[in-house]
Amino acid sequence: MRILVTGGSGVVGAGTVTELLRRGHEVRLLARHARDDARQWQNRVTPHEGDVTDPASIAGAADGCDAVLHVVGIVEESPPSVTFDAVNVEGTRNMLAEARRAGVHRFVFVSSLGAPEGKSEYHRSKRDAERLVRQFEGNWTICRPGNVYGPGDEQISVMLRLVRGVTPLVPTIGSGDQTFQPIWWEDLARALAAVVERDDLAGRALDLAGPEQTSQNDLHERMSRITGREVQRVPVPEMLATLGAKAVSMVGWKIPFGDAELQMLREGNTIPDGGTNALTETLGITPTPLDDGLRKLADLQPEQSPSDGIGTLKRKQFWADIVGSKHSPETLFTLFRSHFDEVTPVFVDAKAEPRTSDVLEEGETVTLALPMRGHVQVRVASLEPRRVTLLTLAGHPLAGAVRFLCEPRGAAVRFQVEVYDRPANVIDFIAMRAIGDRLQDHTWSHVVEKMVQVSGGAAPEGVESEISSLDEQEAAAIDRWVKELVVKQKRRTTESRTGAV
Repeated sequence: MRILVTGGSGVVGAGTVTELLRRGHEVRLLARHARDDARQWQNRVTPHEGDVTDPASIAGAADGCDAVLHVVGIVEESPPSVTFDAVNVEGTRNMLAEARRAGVHRFVFVSSLGAPEGKSEYHRSKRDAERLVRQFEGNWTICRPGNVYGPGDEQISVMLRLVRGVTPLVPTIGSGDQTFQPIWWEDLARALAAVVERDDLAGRALDLAGPEQTSQNDLHERMSRITGREVQRVPVPEMLATLGAKAVSMVGWKIPFGDAELQMLREGNTIPDGGTNALTETLGITPTPLDDGLRKLADLQPEQSPSDGIGTLKRKQFWADIVGSKHSPETLFTLFRSHFDEVTPVFVDAKAEPRTSDVLEEGETVTLALPMRGHVQVRVASLEPRRVTLLTLAGHPLAGAVRFLCEPRGAAVRFQVEVYDRPANVIDFIAMRAIGDRLQDHTWSHVVEKMVQVSGGAAPEGVESEISSLDEQEAAAIDRWVKELVVKQKRRTTESRTGAV
């Protein structure tokens, strides 16, 4: 089948496109930045750049398609243009009109588990959109997933980063016992792909949720076990939580539950008593247990490129030219990879969490314990015989990359650390200027010093360093380099999931 999917940058869209490809379907991707989004599937997805709120931009998107899978939707508004009515309702109306124009007779709409009875503005918009879908003359199906969690989701991933924080003090909204029923992103992807393929589900609305109900308090306890962090919960009244979410968003931080999510918590975002979980009962999908999904999530946070940060992009270089060592650049680099935890300072723990790996293998996520920050993560984005590049992940105080390399320098071997980063947000900007920069400089100088010791040689000039601020052109080049590494990493991941060679 040739399937038009709206939205490929979010956790639901990206997972579903990958699953459709794995099943052998052709995918056309409709998104505002479709060309960039489609790069992770390396020429296997046809992009169509357009905005569902702009009918002219989506014209022709559905031509030649057998089905439309409409994923695009928002949970939080950004007036005046990005509103529930504009995106969730009118965007759906526009996609239905495009399907009719193109003669597509299969339309699958992704709604929300609480849409039928929910009183929030978000649920109201999804309910209004469902009414439009039910008027579609062709074969329609409505899918209502619970809270979707996966790499980069805006709720459970945010809770995880709070648990990993320096204190870690985590806000508990209200009692913390309000129940919801999350679904792992890959389970939902399998469900949506199956619904698109089946003709016997026409005219039905399907509730899709994970196997377990949970709550803020329950998730905090589970995440505490996974991360090895003792969680201190701080009850926050719902009114204050709403005000606090708006305040901290201004400085780049995020609280897991905004207005719409708080309303969903109050209402109980679960499959109602006597209801059917179509994930298991209709589609026959074995769901991922919540603990298993959370363990996977712990290693799947998205990268932070330099453009995600604020302030001036800095380049820091620390190196030593080593003489008298029996090691070649290749063997010295191998020693660095195998001794990574040992060459970092004692206050930087590369075995910070249970099951944490400190091995620098391509695609591996490494969790570090940093003073005044808690647990942060980096991903091995590129590994070569004499160099490795690590990218910071969401929750790290810096947005950027760190590269370690060994190179010949005449009779010497140079071990070098290169850092390209910006503070991730306003609070991190203040912290880095206060003490973080000095701590970072000490860390990388220490790594170089330890590698001189490990080499068995000496560095007559000691550890040398150079720090500079990059201009706009240089910063743009570094950002392109980092984003290309991210795309390559995503390609490797999607290729492994789809079986592509």
